[in-house]
Amino acid sequence: MTNEDNKLVAERRRKLAELRAGGFAFPNTFRRTALAGQLHAVYAGHSSESLEADPVEVLVGGRMLTRRVMGKASFATLMDRSGQIQVFLQREVVGDDTYALFRSLDLGDIVGVRGVVFRTRTGELSVKVAELTLLTKSLQPLPEKFHGLTDQEVRYRQRYVDLIVNEDTRRVFEARTSVVQFLRSYLNALDFLEVETPMMQMIPGGAVARPFITHHNVLDRELYLRVAPELYLKRLVVGGFERVYELNRNFRNEGISTQHNPEFTMLELYMAYADYRTLIDLLENLLRGLAAHVLGSTRVTWQGREHDLGQPFRQVSVEEAVHLHNLSLDRTRMRDVAYLRGVCGTLGIPVKEGYGAGKLLIEIFEKTVEHQLVDPTFVTGYPAEVSPLARRSDADPFLTDRFEFFINGRELANGFSELNDSEDQAARFRAQVQQKEAGDDEAMFYDADYITALEYGMPPTAGLGIGVDRLVMFITNQPSIRDVLLFPHLRDAGG
Repeated sequence: MTNEDNKLVAERRRKLAELRAGGFAFPNTFRRTALAGQLHAVYAGHSSESLEADPVEVLVGGRMLTRRVMGKASFATLMDRSGQIQVFLQREVVGDDTYALFRSLDLGDIVGVRGVVFRTRTGELSVKVAELTLLTKSLQPLPEKFHGLTDQEVRYRQRYVDLIVNEDTRRVFEARTSVVQFLRSYLNALDFLEVETPMMQMIPGGAVARPFITHHNVLDRELYLRVAPELYLKRLVVGGFERVYELNRNFRNEGISTQHNPEFTMLELYMAYADYRTLIDLLENLLRGLAAHVLGSTRVTWQGREHDLGQPFRQVSVEEAVHLHNLSLDRTRMRDVAYLRGVCGTLGIPVKEGYGAGKLLIEIFEKTVEHQLVDPTFVTGYPAEVSPLARRSDADPFLTDRFEFFINGRELANGFSELNDSEDQAARFRAQVQQKEAGDDEAMFYDADYITALEYGMPPTAGLGIGVDRLVMFITNQPSIRDVLLFPHLRDAGG
C-alpha cells in the first residue's frame, strides 16, 4: 500500500470515528423493495411523462461506484447484485443534514435510498432520492476508475475487489453457476441420482494421483483427502443405484499451473447396463446442449479459435494418434518395450525401470500428441497398464474400453467401461502396489473392501469424469483455471 493509499484509509477511518461518535452503528434495518436490474427491465419502455403521472416509490441499496456533486444537486451510481442504477439527490428535497452526509461519502460506501423512479433530462432511468441511509462505511478505496484492478495476481488474491470493479469477472462466475446447474438438470432428466461420498478416505483410490494426507486424532490414523469418488460411487452401483453422479471437489497434491489447482471440481457419473460408447454419445450431446444453454449457440470461441460443437466429434485411438503425429515411428513396434524406450530417450522423456509398453506409449502420447488435439476429439484404446479400473477390450486385451476427450490440447473428460471382474481388479491393484513400492507415489493402494464389493457383483457399467473447471474455462473463453476459481490456490506473495 502506497503512502497515498495510507492517507486515504486514514481519512476514511477518521470519518468512521466521527460517524460512530454521532451514533452510527452499521444499521441493519433497511430493506430493499427493488433491484437495479428489475427497475431497468420493468420501466425500460416508460416515458418521463408516464413515470411522473403514476409515481413509483422504491427502496434500492448498493455500493456507490460513482458520484458527481453539483452544488445543490448530485448524482451517484449504486451497484447491487443485478446491475447499476443512478440516483439523484437535491438538497432542498433531502435536507441539509442528509445532503451533507452524502457529500462526505466515499466511493465504495454502501447506502440505501428511498425515492421515486424517473427519467433525467438525458433520458436515463434514475431514482429521485427522498431519504438516504449510510449502511456500511468502506475503509479501503476502490481501484482507480479508468485503470481498474488490472494486476492479475491481485485479482486472484483479492477476488472480492475484482468482483466489485470488474463486470467481466462477475459474468464468468455467473456462467459457471449456469454450467453447474445445467449439468445437474441434464443428468437428473436422465434419471441419475445425485449422491455424496466421503471426502476423507482411509484408502485413496479412483485415480492415479498423489494424495493429501492428514491425521485423525481420535482414530489415531492417517486419512487421505480423496483424489476421486470413483470407488465409492461404484460401490453404490453394486448396491443397486444404477445411475449415480457426484459433483464435488477432488484433491491432488500436485502442481499449480494454468491448468491445475490442488482442489478442483469434478463431475463423476456411473451408468449400469452401458459401455464407454454410450458415454461418448452422452458426453457429445451434453456438451452440445450445454453450449446452447449457456451461450445460445453451439459455436464456442476459445482463445481466438471457434469450435462448432454442432458437428460430429473426431475419434482416434492412442496408437493411431501417436503414429499420425510421429510419422517416423514404426507403427508395427508400438508395443515393443525396447523400441519405445529408445523413442522416449530420443524425445527426452524420463522413464522408470518398471514401465511397460502401455506406460511408455502414453508417455509419448502426452509429450507429442495431447497439445495438438485442438478440435473436439475422443481418444480411445488406452493401454490396460495405465487404466487400472477400466475393462479390458474383448478384441485386444492390451487395451481397455476407455476414452479421453480433448479440446484445445487439454483433457476435459475421461470415461470407460468399468472393470467388474473382481479377480482381474485384485490383480491390477496388486500391480499398482508393486509400482508404489518401486517408488511411484501416484500409484493406487490395494482396496480390499472394494474387491469385496465387486465380489457381490456389479452389473456391466460405464463411468465418466468431467473436469468442471476446465469445462468452464472452455465455455467462458478463459485461458487459466485461476480465472474460473473464485479463490484459487497461489504461491506466497513474492515467492
